[in-house]
Amino acid sequence: MKREKHYMIYVLLVLLTGVWIFMPGCGEIKQEKKKELLIYCGTTMIKPMADIARIIEKQEDCKIIITKGGSGNLLKSLKINKVGDLYLPGSDNYIKTCLEENLVSDTVFVGCNKAAIMVQKGNPKHITANLDNLMSKDYYVVICNPNTGSIGGETKKILERKGIFEEVQANANELTTDSKGLCVVLKEKNADITINWYACSVWEENEPYVDVLNIDEKFTKKKRLVLGLLKTSKYPEIARKFMEYAVSDKGRKLFKKYGLNDVE
Repeated sequence: MKREKHYMIYVLLVLLTGVWIFMPGCGEIKQEKKKELLIYCGTTMIKPMADIARIIEKQEDCKIIITKGGSGNLLKSLKINKVGDLYLPGSDNYIKTCLEENLVSDTVFVGCNKAAIMVQKGNPKHITANLDNLMSKDYYVVICNPNTGSIGGETKKILERKGIFEEVQANANELTTDSKGLCVVLKEKNADITINWYACSVWEENEPYVDVLNIDEKFTKKKRLVLGLLKTSKYPEIARKFMEYAVSDKGRKLFKKYGLNDVE
């Protein structure tokens, strides 16, 4: 009788609070928590990674959380927090840093990205593909901070090859933290010219608002996208299955769908 009374009290507590508590003598009645993975993903790669995450969640009966942002900021975050399973930055330079600092145990190549000049849809100011336009006072120039986002670092390299980085940085009216911010200023018509990852231009929410001007290949190169398995991973077996899907034919098609070319 006493055992039944305890059990009824336990059930009432669960119904009132939603909290499952282990009570000796009442049996192990508890709600099993799903395995949870954390992925750090650069802004430009979020769409294919989110698609793959949904597939792996269903396949492995797990939960996947993706935190997105500038690749540099994400690297700082994972180093400070010391948690997480996978990291996909917008440039393999960040993965090289991870390898040097013993932060990742394995890597796979998933695609490529390339920088381009972007202007408002229809190019109302008739801007040409000349990088010198970024030094002009005639245009409202916005670029990404080299220390926060992969496109910022790539922009710096492009302009340094051209020999005009300092001049463009001095002329820039604003700095954003990542590629998303660069798209927003063009969509809201708060900028005339930016440099951003080409992939952003093909997304359905951006395509109606931006036009692409290709940068001379003397100054820009394709950037390899490398997915890294973090040594802090709690579930490396599931993380590896995510990586395997990302490099499969189906995975590569997803990256290509969102403008991330699968050819090195």
